[in-house]
Amino acid sequence: MSTTKKLRVVHYINQFYAGIGGEEKADHKPEIREGVVGPGLALKMAFGDNAEITHTVICGDGYFNENLKEAKATLLDMIKSTGADMLVAGPAFNAGRYGVACGTICDLVQKELGLKVVTAMYKENPGADMFVKNMYIVETGNSAADMKNAAPKLAKLALKIANNEAIGASIEDGYLPNGVRVNFFDKDRGSKRAVDMLLAKLAGKPFTTEYPMPDFDRVEPGKPIKDIKKANIALVTSGGVVPKGNPDHIESSSASKYGEYSIKGVADLTDKTHETAHGGYDPLYCNQDSDRVLPVDVLRDLEKEGKIGKLHDLFYTTTGNGTSIKNSREFAAEFAQKLVAAKVDAVILTST
Repeated sequence: MSTTKKLRVVHYINQFYAGIGGEEKADHKPEIREGVVGPGLALKMAFGDNAEITHTVICGDGYFNENLKEAKATLLDMIKSTGADMLVAGPAFNAGRYGVACGTICDLVQKELGLKVVTAMYKENPGADMFVKNMYIVETGNSAADMKNAAPKLAKLALKIANNEAIGASIEDGYLPNGVRVNFFDKDRGSKRAVDMLLAKLAGKPFTTEYPMPDFDRVEPGKPIKDIKKANIALVTSGGVVPKGNPDHIESSSASKYGEYSIKGVADLTDKTHETAHGGYDPLYCNQDSDRVLPVDVLRDLEKEGKIGKLHDLFYTTTGNGTSIKNSREFAAEFAQKLVAAKVDAVILTST
């Protein structure tokens, strides 16, 4: 690819990829540095002589999401000051808050500054759902282990966008499907293509449908409780409620674990005993009274009134934002066996 002028790129990353720190540094305020930082090196190599990362803009995931108005204003001024032609954000992989930040700042920059933008993340990242119709989002793997594949794809699409080249289908240019369908003339008529796909399917050979259908989980409803007044009911939450201090260090997003904690003899969750580890919503109200997310107090009242049999002595908790479906399924499969063994009759699932 030849360009008459080298593309000037500003790169957005979070505190982790800037080498500042992990969750303990998530409150890092926006800063701007000249040149390449962290994953920008992989992008620089992929760009070759076609583009230059002139500046890197950095912001902690926690700060961005908890101080949205201030963060957006500051980052917008920083990006504007670079005189860049394009903003590239990420890749965010499956880091939920990072993905949301990448999408938010890209959307802001293209609307307010008129710059071209592109980002990259895993298909299950909540940022993908929020912004896939607003911009091109390069599809990546679940974790940074996919950086070697993600960076070249991100750089390639960035150059095509910057140079106003025709963008191909998502399967060709590696971005997440955005619902845009374009007519084109194929060498084979539709009836032949359909028959070819059918024959391939019947023969057990690979084929690619031209109109993929949504894949919805089908969960059979549980059997009704025969007598709620004798039922043993458990609480499970993706709202991140944990004992004060988060003893098992459950991550604030993209959780790799869940917690199992006792509420035996506990009638009320207070700000001295419990808090939330969740990083995807304002924790203030849950930290003041975690019963707002995990309703122990209400169930204790029902227990005393004889409207339920008993509240199970253990509750299970994790954080749902950015947590992969794979991990979620594994968590549930494990603690579901414990609930069955404890003869729990029903589970109340709460989120945020």
